[in-house]
Amino acid sequence: MENKLEKPQIIALAEKPVTYNLFDGKWIPCSAKYIVMGCKPDNRGIVQIYELTSGESSLIFETVKDLPIKCCTFGASSLKQRHLATGGFTGKLEIWDIEHMKDPLYSVDAHKEIINSIDGFGGQTVGCGAPEIVTGGRDGFVRVWDPRQKDKPVVAMEPTDINQKRDCWTVTFGNSYNNEERVVCAGYDNGDIKMFDLKNMSVRWETNIKNGVCCIEFDRKEIEMNKLVATTLEAKFYVWDLRTHHASRGFTSLKEKAHKSTVWAVRHLPQNRDLFMTCGGNGSLCLWQYNYPDKRWREDAEGKEVGVVGTLSLLQNVTLATQPISSFHWCPDKLGLAVATSFDQTHRVIIVTKLNLY
Repeated sequence: MENKLEKPQIIALAEKPVTYNLFDGKWIPCSAKYIVMGCKPDNRGIVQIYELTSGESSLIFETVKDLPIKCCTFGASSLKQRHLATGGFTGKLEIWDIEHMKDPLYSVDAHKEIINSIDGFGGQTVGCGAPEIVTGGRDGFVRVWDPRQKDKPVVAMEPTDINQKRDCWTVTFGNSYNNEERVVCAGYDNGDIKMFDLKNMSVRWETNIKNGVCCIEFDRKEIEMNKLVATTLEAKFYVWDLRTHHASRGFTSLKEKAHKSTVWAVRHLPQNRDLFMTCGGNGSLCLWQYNYPDKRWREDAEGKEVGVVGTLSLLQNVTLATQPISSFHWCPDKLGLAVATSFDQTHRVIIVTKLNLY
């Protein structure tokens, strides 16, 4: 019989209920602090910073803003500055110094409607191109911003027919392995997934998975693109092997059912790109391991290379909340430490054990 204790354990180290709706949370780089944000009952925005000491979360900072905040990222800022980029309900993109959050350092009307998703890259890794922020909105637009350039996006991906625009639910950067290469992947409410090549300013790849795409993430942003995971509304997620592209078949993928509910988010472990967590609408977390095949490509009947996808192992699953877990963020500095926010108005510090064995 398999001993369950030999597997990684997912443990809620600290739980903090709040009096507002939580939308996002992130670890502050190079610290034992994390930041959470959302919407107060009076429809104002709120940002709180907590510090983890001796296994307890203590509130050390709070600020209230005029409008709710939907999403955030530190990805376009250096580890020294640690500037926070936020996306709001009215489509405003703002960048903040978390030490002085009275007024934003940068503010632009990025979208005409709510910013559903934000991602940043280029600030924290040497030799990977410009610091940039990508936003995806309900207006159907995907826009890339350089914080050093005011008012106008450096790239804008627009719906071909504005009357048939789709709600963009999720965006992410990837393939940024040198100063020239970079892609943005976006997922939409109708199941569309589009990969935009920022170097060539073109759509590099697109597909439709017939289900609203809640979250999308590369296993690593700073390497030549390797794997992509997309989660959906109806209890499924997909994994694509991106190393081999076939002219007619595209990228090879696998599909997995999980959580028996909406899969709200996916987050790859910073220290191991083949481990990732999915977050469920039933308040559960699932930890997965991707297993590579013996050979990642084969020849088809015409002698062309076709990708071979691997398999997935469910390492552990646990139910922590009574409502959907809407955001999850691994601590980049401490293996197995994470923060999660849930619609039960609680944020949780999570510890996952035994990850060093994988």
